[in-house]
Amino acid sequence: MPSTLPFTDADRHRVAQAVAQAESRTSAEIVPVIARASGRYDRAEDVAGLWLGVILMALVWWLYPLPATEPGGWGGTPAVLQLFCMIAALIAGFIIGAIIADKIAPLSRLFTPRQQIRDEVDAKARAVFFDKRVHHTAGGSGLLIYISLLEHLAVVLADRATVEVIGQPAIDTLCAELTTRLKQGDVIEALCATIATAGERLAAVQPRVGGDVNELADTLVVM
Repeated sequence: MPSTLPFTDADRHRVAQAVAQAESRTSAEIVPVIARASGRYDRAEDVAGLWLGVILMALVWWLYPLPATEPGGWGGTPAVLQLFCMIAALIAGFIIGAIIADKIAPLSRLFTPRQQIRDEVDAKARAVFFDKRVHHTAGGSGLLIYISLLEHLAVVLADRATVEVIGQPAIDTLCAELTTRLKQGDVIEALCATIATAGERLAAVQPRVGGDVNELADTLVVM
């Protein structure tokens, strides 16, 4: 997996503008977050390494059969050498497989139970909700839009006042619309469109009033 996310200053500025425009119509505080990953999936690396190790070990066994046992025969590889090669292949395959799984996101998803991935993303989104003080606005009107790239999952969380006026089903619908847009491949476009949609819907129930203070920065948080 890449150590940095491919978002430019222009992308960040675009998201910041989308937040500012949305919040110009509503008292809600919108916080967009894009995470490279929400969890550390060591199990996926272990499973991938084990599979590759077993495959390489089987390949060694096939290429270097045991010594011939028929009378007068002397072909084949000595048993001790074959055992050494199989163990070496298993270890090498495990290490290489684990590295590959760490670098290639689809493999991490393939070898990790879907429920574990879902739980990791939900837990990380809730942690960010508190770490970024989305829950700490004066009016309880924070809204977190969280996208986790490795897992291909998104979460939308709202503080108590926003949930009360718009309802949890509306929040869930906003998240579903976000994931539909993300399937088209442009993360920034999907995020900006969802921010705009959130601003429109929240303006009807949490309109911006005179003297409203911008409590949270209108910036894209990249993790």
